[in-house]
Amino acid sequence: MQVEEVSPEDYPELIEVWEASVRATHDFLSEEDINFLKPLILDEYFDSVELRCVSDEDGEILGFVGVADDNIEMLFVSPDSHGNGIGKFLTDFAVQDLGATKVDVNEQNPKAVWFYEHFGFEVVSRSELDGQGRPFPLLHMKLASGKEN
Repeated sequence: MQVEEVSPEDYPELIEVWEASVRATHDFLSEEDINFLKPLILDEYFDSVELRCVSDEDGEILGFVGVADDNIEMLFVSPDSHGNGIGKFLTDFAVQDLGATKVDVNEQNPKAVWFYEHFGFEVVSRSELDGQGRPFPLLHMKLASGKEN
């Protein structure tokens, strides 16, 4: 696997990966929630993070990570590629190469919470609302000391 830089021309493919991943893992989100978030991610959030992706041999994006201010702001993997190590690979890259030491995880996404705990992140605080002020509690996680490398 190889991590690649992302350009704005990749955004339509990234948003497809995002939506497929969210539909497979975020069962607490309604159709209305997805439709609310999709344009924000596509038109604002992608430009506010340092994005990297992993593609298959045909150039199809399988997963991506976005980091800003030492925080993993987004990590999404195509559902067809779940369990293939792409999320771990991208998280390793985010920590080792992009300096990520924090992540906020939806409390209602226990698989993501488990993933980050397994990686060495610990819950340090909790917010009742998500970043848009919606009632989706966030767990604020930080990489345990000594786990950065």
